[in-house]
Amino acid sequence: MNVITVTTDGRLRFGGLDFRCALGRGGCVAEADKREGDGATPFGLYPLRQVLYRPDRLPAAPQTRLSCAALTPADGWCDDPADAAYNRQVVLPHAGRHERLWRDDGIYDVIVVPGHNDDPPIPGLGSAIFLHVARADYSPTEGCIALALPDLLSLLALVTPRTMLQVLPAA
Repeated sequence: MNVITVTTDGRLRFGGLDFRCALGRGGCVAEADKREGDGATPFGLYPLRQVLYRPDRLPAAPQTRLSCAALTPADGWCDDPADAAYNRQVVLPHAGRHERLWRDDGIYDVIVVPGHNDDPPIPGLGSAIFLHVARADYSPTEGCIALALPDLLSLLALVTPRTMLQVLPAA
């Protein structure tokens, strides 16, 4: 099994790659302790479900063997534990609380959706945990893992549908 490892010291490693990454502002927590809105990155082992990208910001779709889809301005992600679409992609406008995936700041220009709390989603145990583009200063995320765009694109070129993402506690 191919495994991408992420460590609490802000490193992502896969094969010979070793990249700096940003993690959640709430630190890292055991998956059983993950709660909606805590800003924490959950420890665990997750499949990679799909890649979403901004076609207006990239010259072409990311090179990857994962399922890949172009975003539109109508794409969102439900983070409302009371909504039936919790932790799912939604079409905007959406009545439940959600976040826009079509963002001005560029951090969602490429999104990798890992299989965190999605089979099935359990309300309140965390939503919208993505791999996405880091801010220039690698400031903390809301619980996601963020990489520089060139690093994220390099990673996507190497992963397969069998690749897993593992967030590890400190040794």
